[in-house]
Amino acid sequence: MTARAGITFVPRLLPAPEAAAYLGVSASKLATLKIPRKELGAKRLYDRLDLDAYASELPYEGDSQGDEDAAACDRAFGITR
Repeated sequence: MTARAGITFVPRLLPAPEAAAYLGVSASKLATLKIPRKELGAKRLYDRLDLDAYASELPYEGDSQGDEDAAACDRAFGITR
């Protein structure tokens, strides 16, 4: 039996491919974002709470904070207009 068998919840620490999927971006895009990683031996893992905080800080489209914030969000997700 593997350690992950039967897990029905999102683990707290995620490797890059799973962290990228959690945010809905590619692994290569995730690597460009300034999201800290935790060290566990030789592994570098993303904390789900850091991923949630990053997503929560992104502005909503049309937010009154201005076009500059919206453009920064677009750049963070690789959207060009």
